[in-house]
Amino acid sequence: MWIVELSLAPTAERLQARSAHRRLLASLCERGVVRMAGPLADDSGAVVVFDVPGRDDVERLLKRDPYLATPGVAVASVREWRPFTPVTS
Repeated sequence: MWIVELSLAPTAERLQARSAHRRLLASLCERGVVRMAGPLADDSGAVVVFDVPGRDDVERLLKRDPYLATPGVAVASVREWRPFTPVTS
């Protein structure tokens, strides 16, 4: 899995693109590609958790997101994540 952190600035363009961004995330969530996503509590950023094999897959998905082409939105970090899954017997 991959954690993508976005940094957000309060621009009108960003707010106008947000609904298209959320529609894309919802469709990716339905397909299991996005596990969870949402803004930080102070609205200074957001986190998206992708369940894809590699960073190239993440980059392709980010290029499809209209949010990232607007002023006020930038990718702050992309990090691979290996969540802990407890073993139960």
